[in-house]
Amino acid sequence: MAILFYHQGSTGPIWVEPLRAAAPDLEFRVWPEFGNPDEIEFAIVWHHIPGTLTQFKNLKAVMSLGAGVDHVVRDPDLPDVPIGRIVDDRLTAGMSEYAVLHVLWRFREMPVLAAQQAARHWEYREPPDAQSTTVGILGLGTIGQDIACKLAVFDFKIAGWSRSPKAIAGVQGYHGDDGLEAFLNACRFLVCVLPLTPETRGIINTQTLAALPPGAHLINIGRGPLVDDEALLAALATGHVASATLDVFNQEPLPADHPYWSHPNVTVTPHNAGDSLPEFVVPQILENIRAALSGRPLLNPVDRHRGY
Repeated sequence: MAILFYHQGSTGPIWVEPLRAAAPDLEFRVWPEFGNPDEIEFAIVWHHIPGTLTQFKNLKAVMSLGAGVDHVVRDPDLPDVPIGRIVDDRLTAGMSEYAVLHVLWRFREMPVLAAQQAARHWEYREPPDAQSTTVGILGLGTIGQDIACKLAVFDFKIAGWSRSPKAIAGVQGYHGDDGLEAFLNACRFLVCVLPLTPETRGIINTQTLAALPPGAHLINIGRGPLVDDEALLAALATGHVASATLDVFNQEPLPADHPYWSHPNVTVTPHNAGDSLPEFVVPQILENIRAALSGRPLLNPVDRHRGY
């Protein structure tokens, strides 16, 4: 019996030794040096090559090395086994910090004030009123709910949208296709933390951007393909969307010639709104390994048909 660690990325090596140190009784093998494929019973994956997991005939479960699982469920040949994902308080806190920072940065007009300082220009600007400003959270999972809670501390009105109804204290809830337009109509700020699924791909498009009030601000920390780039650039050009803060993109790294880099009203960050560190999530990974090997349900299971 062995566990496959399959990470397509530069940070993969930092995970293997903590896993081995925490569970010396388990054998971890690292892609592509996995030996006999019939000995692999559990796979920890991050952006694996579609179709490559079919060779592991005795696979009991797959686990995403992160909160997002779109990179797992998009594999058309994914074995029919349980899928787990990471739920990490540290990751959630980082995502919330990012959202709060950028909402407040735009709300308090810091780019305007910074330009005034650069020009040595003194001009009083009346502070805005949080109590009359609605921040909308598009996606009310663990991260979205935490963002809503932390922004509420500043007395913003908080609205939230999800696929199915959710009752959250202090949040004006909207749900489903029928509730999306009314939700967007209310949002001076829109923070997107949706997972990427066939239903959410391109959800930030010409129609949904037009439903926002003029001068709205977009913050996307969900997945890049949630946004139609051409539609967003067009809305920025007219001023209907006043600014966009983007941490995730349709193509990463963001190409050097992409117009987002030089756009005066776009803030680009390198997909670092939040991250997980091994010391915080290795115990969760090991719990799921032992659960799968003993036939118990996984922590934080994924519904592959819903995509999260």
